[in-house]
Amino acid sequence: MQNCKNGFSTKITAASLLVALGIIYGDIGTSPLYVLRAIIGDKPITEELVFGGISCIFWTLTIQTTVKYIWLTLQADNQGEGGVFSLFSLVKRYRKYLFFIAILGATTLLADGIITPPISVASAIEGLTIVKGLQQLPTVPIVIIIISALFFFQRFGTHQIGRAFGPIMAIWFGMLFILGITQLTHYPGVIKALNPYYGYKLLTNYPEGFWLLGAVFLCTTGAEALYSDLGHCGKKNIRITWVYVKISLVLNYMGQAAWALHSGGNFLLGRNPFFQIMPHWFLIPGIIIATLATIIASQALISGSYTLINEAVNLNFWPRIAVRQPSEIKGQIYIPSVNSILWFGCVLMVLYFQTSEHMEAAYGFSITIAMMMTTILLCYFLYYRLKWNKIYVYMVLFIFGIVETSFFMANVAKIKERWKFLFFELSIFLVMYIWYKARKINNRFISFVELGKYKQQIIELSQDDAIPKFATHLIYLCKADKRHQIEEKIMNSILAKKPKRADVYWFLHIHRTEEPYTLSYNVSELIEDKVIKININVGFRVQPRTELFFKRIVQELIANKELNLHIRPDGSTKYNKEPDLKFVIIEKFLSVENEFTLKDGLLLKSYFFLKRFGLSDEKAFGLDKCDVKTEHIPLVYQPVSNIELFRDERSTAKNIV
Repeated sequence: MQNCKNGFSTKITAASLLVALGIIYGDIGTSPLYVLRAIIGDKPITEELVFGGISCIFWTLTIQTTVKYIWLTLQADNQGEGGVFSLFSLVKRYRKYLFFIAILGATTLLADGIITPPISVASAIEGLTIVKGLQQLPTVPIVIIIISALFFFQRFGTHQIGRAFGPIMAIWFGMLFILGITQLTHYPGVIKALNPYYGYKLLTNYPEGFWLLGAVFLCTTGAEALYSDLGHCGKKNIRITWVYVKISLVLNYMGQAAWALHSGGNFLLGRNPFFQIMPHWFLIPGIIIATLATIIASQALISGSYTLINEAVNLNFWPRIAVRQPSEIKGQIYIPSVNSILWFGCVLMVLYFQTSEHMEAAYGFSITIAMMMTTILLCYFLYYRLKWNKIYVYMVLFIFGIVETSFFMANVAKIKERWKFLFFELSIFLVMYIWYKARKINNRFISFVELGKYKQQIIELSQDDAIPKFATHLIYLCKADKRHQIEEKIMNSILAKKPKRADVYWFLHIHRTEEPYTLSYNVSELIEDKVIKININVGFRVQPRTELFFKRIVQELIANKELNLHIRPDGSTKYNKEPDLKFVIIEKFLSVENEFTLKDGLLLKSYFFLKRFGLSDEKAFGLDKCDVKTEHIPLVYQPVSNIELFRDERSTAKNIV
């Protein structure tokens, strides 16, 4: 998706409001296609059921979406960016266990999102079956074709068609408004359904009314996306457009309720109130507009999934994978592996559930968990970053805890419809958990040394003509963020076995910042004209093109006549004008000398297994293969200590003189 910071102004203008409509509200905006139908189901249509359902929808949108997300959560912007990982970055220093909360929130948001394109597109396409002559139309192939085409075109970027998203969604919400108000003018008594008493009565007096919260919850499933997409347009644009969006949604729900009570008969009998309130002459245009709106909702989910996984990679929650930039627009990315997984999952959903009505029975369970995790992280943000009084924070936790726990309990019943899908969610969670925890273990075995201790050795090595020159400029990627320190394994690589002679030794540290789009650097000359350290600060949404960054920095240093680089040779010759650069990457492998406990063994073996499927460091850090040398060193985590080895003197051969 296009980013308002890079192509649109975050100021409040007609254009920025239109863009917000097109980007932010796809998921929550298409919920009228299926929510009231899910609430009524095959139950008798009564005033108690319909009024209670509308009341619950209105107050869910008010409490959960307006208060929690539009007012509270949008305050937790990380340099203008939102989402569970952005929120985690703001509060991770305050409690160690918050990484678990972030992983669970991201996993459930990503996993349950696979149902969004199928249920949205299927709900729209199924409207064709009420058109005369199309009653027997097979909708499943059409839905699969539309979804497959959507995923296929991701590789080319959405910057061109993205410009049409705003106008299309503006038409969509205008249609919701008009359809709803048309019905409401005929039956204005439906307005009293906004009274919370009807919702309370439904949940307490109606037979199994509490469990209807699972269907009611579908009206707010897109609320988490409002925060995730914060960086696209800014909180002010989101808050202003939400007024129009909420009015359109509520009016349409009430219009559907008016039809159900006065024209729907005793049962729905498979009919969808959304399409029933359309005039017959408007059915085809209405279905086309609905289909376009659901495609936009699906696009928002797909773009959000790319962003989520990209942040997970940069925050060390996910193995490094190939990330493409299909356009020059900052923030727009394409991840082939994620695209394939999402496409496969969506097609599987369509084939497994067949109809949107069946999907409703499985939709929403994981989103409740994602919202609960956001609530926990939000409370830490309110207390530690906004300095709220602890009593107010507890009140927020209590109110949303009660609301979201109720939704979760009601959605637990959906597990029987989606238990097979839990394996997919568990897989995502385990990958994130294993990668994060194993890297923590890996980092414990990194030891640092003072560069000053090796000053004389490095100078002598660089000037020793008896040793073949390894490279003119030798560059190591290092984790030491302190100016005078370096990993011990790097010094061993330079000095041990076959020493690596070079004219200039560079130590390059990539520092992932908590801000999303930071890109800055600083330079320290540790040994004059011989050892130089560069720290590059890279935001967690920026792709690390390390070799490009390094060459650009060296060019600036030469242009500014710093560090004497402008007067020394760079290794280029009359035969080749390219500078003589060599990057060295040191990778660990699991040593056979380890003897693990069951937990650590599973964790580390799984980590190195997953590493095979990820990108190599040279690709992940943006290095040209011809300029890289990779060295492998063993990781000895729990060395075997109980070996008892005895020499058998009787079988020892005697020396023959």
